[in-house]
Amino acid sequence: MADSPGRITLWGIEIFMAAADERSISAAARRLGTSASTVSQQLTNLETAVGATLLDRNARPVRLTRAGEIMHRRAQAILNEAAQARAELAMSDLSRLTRFRLGMIEDFEADVTPRLLTHMAGELTGCQFLLETGASHYLHDLLDARRLDVIVAAELGEAAPWAEVHPILREPFVIAAPRGAVAGGAGLMERLERLPLIQYTQRHYMGRLIASHMARQGLTLPHRFELDSYHAILALVGQGQGWTILTPLALARAQRFADRIDVFELPVAPLTRTISLTARKGMLEDMPERVAATLKPILEETVVAPAIERYPFLGGALAMV
Repeated sequence: MADSPGRITLWGIEIFMAAADERSISAAARRLGTSASTVSQQLTNLETAVGATLLDRNARPVRLTRAGEIMHRRAQAILNEAAQARAELAMSDLSRLTRFRLGMIEDFEADVTPRLLTHMAGELTGCQFLLETGASHYLHDLLDARRLDVIVAAELGEAAPWAEVHPILREPFVIAAPRGAVAGGAGLMERLERLPLIQYTQRHYMGRLIASHMARQGLTLPHRFELDSYHAILALVGQGQGWTILTPLALARAQRFADRIDVFELPVAPLTRTISLTARKGMLEDMPERVAATLKPILEETVVAPAIERYPFLGGALAMV
């Protein structure tokens, strides 16, 4: 049955919040997987029900009216309660969970994510899985906006007060250089500085983390290339165009270049990052902790053990936490 004008519905509130957050009718429709006409009609129904105009839809971008600002505060509480209710009902019988929105860093796309989803699909029968892959900062933004239920991504500093965090993997940053171009051991940094640096983009948190760490070591490293693709970076390194600083996960994603590069410990103070599973506190009972526990043996088998076998110096530094 279609929603009747004059009734406040949860769907109408979800649409209102999406339009307010996206500041666009068409963007809200894409976010919710519906049509722009449906978004407009539901907004009209909600405005009729509350007796006030909530959005100035003639503005570009769309903006909240004064009444819309009040509704926005109340609507968020309504959606929070609805999400909590769904979670509690689902957790009382895990087989009744109907939708699970998961965000995974691209580093896990090929090997780890399919195995995790296969395992979860066996436990959550009848559940629809929505997967979003991307950079860590992007996934954290989606979780903050309540567009994902759980993310597996690099930690970005101190966790938000609303977040529960389950650390999974700690990995060090390492040097990748053209095969045979430089010798390891004492003086490695001085030898590397004679070659161009191929830098991971500082538009992403990881790139800024690397640049800040090297600056703290008193090193200014000019570069010609700043790229956001592990494959492109390691292809250039393999072709002898320079050296880079990445992580074992990055090396694992570009294994076809492994025979063209040498990998060394970072010849300055160590730098590490932690991959964690993050969710909203109290929303999914113990499910986030259970998913994190499921991930650990998968990562041990597909990432940690092969990396240490190839690069023994990673033992102890690359580890489950």
